[in-house]
Order: sequence, then C-alpha cells, then structure tokens
Amino acid sequence: MTEYYIPTQESETELVEKRSRFIGHVWRVESEEEARARIDEMKKRYYDARHNCWCYRLRGGTERYSDDGEPQGTAGQPMLNVFQREQVENVACVVTRYFGGILLGAGGLVRAYTQSAKNALDAAGISVVRRWIQVGVPCGYHLFEPLKKRVSAFDGVLGEVEYGEQVRIHALLPEGRAEEFRAHVLDLSAGTVTPEQEGEAFQDVPWKEAVVN
Repeated sequence: MTEYYIPTQESETELVEKRSRFIGHVWRVESEEEARARIDEMKKRYYDARHNCWCYRLRGGTERYSDDGEPQGTAGQPMLNVFQREQVENVACVVTRYFGGILLGAGGLVRAYTQSAKNALDAAGISVVRRWIQVGVPCGYHLFEPLKKRVSAFDGVLGEVEYGEQVRIHALLPEGRAEEFRAHVLDLSAGTVTPEQEGEAFQDVPWKEAVVN
C-alpha cells in the first residue's frame, strides 16, 4: 500500500532567540522548480535579512539544503532533519534570520533553526496521501456514536452524515483496513449493519492537525 506524508497547508511562524528573529515558512511543493521559486520569493521578500536558510525534500529521494552563510551544518541540515524525522515529503522550508547582535554559537544556531522548522511544520499540519475506500454505513441512531469511534479506530476519516429515519455515515478507510472494518461492524451490529463500498480515492487527508505556537 503506497502512502506518504506532506504538509497540509503553507505556514509562517516566528521565533525570537537572544534578539535574533527566526521567521519560518513551510510549503507543499511538487518539484525542484517550485521549491526554488519559493526560496527565491523569500530571498526577495526578506532581502535585508542576514540569512535565508532553506531545505526541501521531494518524493523520489531528492533532498537539498543551504546554510546561506551560517556556519556549516548549523541551519540547512538541522532543518532538513525535522522533515526526515516526520517522514514528510514534497515540502520546502525557508527560515529567515534577522541578526539580533548576540552570537548564539553553533549549538544555539542548530537549536534555533531546528525549532523554527518544527514550529513551521506544526503550524502547517501533516496530511497522509494514500488510497482510500469510500464507504457508506446505514445504521440506527443507537449505533451512531459507537460507529463513529470505530471509524477513527481503524485509521479512517469521518465524512458527511445523513440524518433521516436512520443515520448514514460516510467515511474514508485505508484500503488495507476496509475489509477488517466491514467485518468488525458486522460483528458489532450482530449482522444488522453492512458497510457499503461507494468508491475509491487516492488523495491527501489531514493526519496531524495544524498547531499554532
């Protein structure tokens, strides 16, 4: 089963460390050209900053980074490490630094650039891209809440809910768990509820919600 993780949305965050301002940006990108365009955009926007450090990571294995004048190994690589740890791909990140007059040292720079990249990723959120099975689950109201919980338990995503004499829950289930979910619902309902497959989709769905620091 093919699945991978990408930023949910673009983001901008700011961190102040000993009077230096670190402005972090994250974007979803599909190519090196798009990543480079974002980097150039930040260099023009923050033309008066001391440093515009960057990294990007693309599906397929392409990874690039730059310390942009900071001591080697203190900016671009630590930023890239954030996305490697979270297994996020198709992502570009720029951290802009306005120097505050106080030297941070190599360790301080690594921590600041790492935290800036992490804050920007947290603010963007993470989505998982995979093949989903679209299901409809008609049930009585007494099973509505238990079935909602089962969708989450099977790594599914709850969609639209139709209310009538019965409830019809629409959900996305990972293709590898859809049949297991169907069997579980049949067991839970003593055979009275059968999830119905409505289609398939290969798409991104939010996995980790965006967090504002």
